[in-house]
Amino acid sequence: VARALATSPQVLLLDEPASGLDEGETERLGELVLELAADGHAVLLVEHDIAMVMRVSSRVVVLDNGVIIANGSPAEVRANSLVQDAYLGPSVETEVLA
Repeated sequence: VARALATSPQVLLLDEPASGLDEGETERLGELVLELAADGHAVLLVEHDIAMVMRVSSRVVVLDNGVIIANGSPAEVRANSLVQDAYLGPSVETEVLA
């Protein structure tokens, strides 16, 4: 992330930045993403850590087998039955994302 920021990008593309990070490191990464967005950077985040995505995103696009199945706010995406079936399961919403 530091190398990318050194180039003063208008859009920062992050592909699985939480991969291999522990919970504390992931939390700090999420805080950094929020700070970057607050400073005016556009951030495109590709990530499988659903809790982090929902915590730091203003808009979420969900793909399943290469097809967009949801596009909206984290709350809208979380409530989407296609997303629940593909990724979350019925109890994850209340246990992990609430």
